[in-house]
Amino acid sequence: MLDIESLTRQYGSEAAVDGLSAQLARGELTVLIGRSGAGKTTLLRCLDGLEQPNEGRITVDDAPLAATDAALVFQSGALVDGKSAVGNVLDGALGRKPAWRELIGWHSPDEKRVAIERLHDVGLAGYADRPVEALSGGQQQRVGIARALQQQPDVLLADEPVASLDPETGRSVLAVLARAVSEHDLFGLVSLHQPGLASNVADHYLGMAGGQLVLDRPAAQIDSDDIERVYANG
Repeated sequence: MLDIESLTRQYGSEAAVDGLSAQLARGELTVLIGRSGAGKTTLLRCLDGLEQPNEGRITVDDAPLAATDAALVFQSGALVDGKSAVGNVLDGALGRKPAWRELIGWHSPDEKRVAIERLHDVGLAGYADRPVEALSGGQQQRVGIARALQQQPDVLLADEPVASLDPETGRSVLAVLARAVSEHDLFGLVSLHQPGLASNVADHYLGMAGGQLVLDRPAAQIDSDDIERVYANG
């Protein structure tokens, strides 16, 4: 299990995450919901190592979660224009390589093979050499997922990955995320403003309000009233 224990992240006197405790199960996609300002992004950044909590800890099977164990898919995709799809995927693992390789962007044949496999995993077989600026928004987000998988993470995170997509495309991207979490046996956590988009792929829901956890329930036990109560808080 991935355990989040009494996690607090403060900015001055304000707690963006306030004593939050939760568990994630391996191979499951957990959907994180709540109003803007609820603390969802801060929680994801703490899990990814981009923010350091003031209190609490995050562990996987009782061992501290390292920053290199998690990969984050951003809302905008954060891809590099002028590079191909496979070039962007390959960039995902640069932070794990020696500094000289990062400086010149050198990749081994095995890394290139794995990157192409990752594109295949997200339904983009045959798109490896396509410039990312020529791809649709949904395809770009799939490249972002493939790039995260290239990091070989234990935890796959996504911060509002479908916010700028139409509902149909958003559902397809979330299905790709859910499949990646299941097939690679990862801990998956995705924040959403439109929880209904994940109704067919979510295994569990967490809800936040005012930096605190106000919902923690398997997807099979969730109804619309539960969702409404989360957004009524805070």
